[in-house]
Amino acid sequence: MEAVTKKPQGSKKRVHSIQWRDNVEGYLFTAPAIIGLFVFILIPIVASIALSFTKWDLITNIEWIGLQNYQELFTDEIFITALINTLKWVVLYIPLGLTLSFVLALAMDMPVKGIGVFRTIFYLPYVSPILVVALLFTWMYNTDFGIINYMLNEIGLPSVPWLSDGNLAIFSICIMSVWKGAGYNMLIFLAALQGIPTSLYEAADLDGITAFQKVIYIKIPLITPSLYYVMIMAVINAFQVFNEIYIMTSGGPGYSTYTMSYYLWSNAFSYNRFGYACSMAIIMFIIILAVSLFQTQFLGKKVQYDM
Repeated sequence: MEAVTKKPQGSKKRVHSIQWRDNVEGYLFTAPAIIGLFVFILIPIVASIALSFTKWDLITNIEWIGLQNYQELFTDEIFITALINTLKWVVLYIPLGLTLSFVLALAMDMPVKGIGVFRTIFYLPYVSPILVVALLFTWMYNTDFGIINYMLNEIGLPSVPWLSDGNLAIFSICIMSVWKGAGYNMLIFLAALQGIPTSLYEAADLDGITAFQKVIYIKIPLITPSLYYVMIMAVINAFQVFNEIYIMTSGGPGYSTYTMSYYLWSNAFSYNRFGYACSMAIIMFIIILAVSLFQTQFLGKKVQYDM
């Protein structure tokens, strides 16, 4: 009969000690991310939900008022206007931004000498500070001495009140935002386009496929993962637009460029209504979550992950 060999007890303790040390090292490396998740995301979310049922001005004691903030919210004409303006922004920003970014990506994918210089030029607006870009466009849009109206006057057209007309202001700001963000989305689309195997294009050439047909039947279907990601992020960013509005119009003229984010900020830091602002944040979160789930449900099924 063969003798059963047993591992020494010291060996087991040594293995256990190594595993424990590895676990501790792993926890230490992940600790900053976990602490940041709790401190900057989970705890503020829970606090916002709790504060949305209160009346608090950051100075006096917190007063529990139940659903009063939410009841006031849906009868607040300014909030309804801000919600409509936000939806206008989403409807304008998403198609314009995606179309411009995709067209730029197609152009930057061409095998042209020096194309890297143009890629850098188109990407520069994205890395430029929003304050600089917003002030630049504010001067360009100026009714009296802006370069856009100057060019219109030179060809015999009247000046346009780009930022002082309530019907044009949000459209004008949206154009600036599309121009600034196009470089980032262009880069994502470009990376996806360059990942398409050239053999597909060669086979298409043999079949006599035109350049437009290549875009419709080869390029767009094979970059759907990138398109899906860009669309999700664009919708989330569009619902949270704030910086452009704050710098260029401060919500004016009137309430024509008030968005949900800007009205939330105004209530929190101008009127010290933090409970009311938190209720607005919860409504915004629910809307963004619902739209994102809708995109995942209906657009996610059409994403093609293999080539």
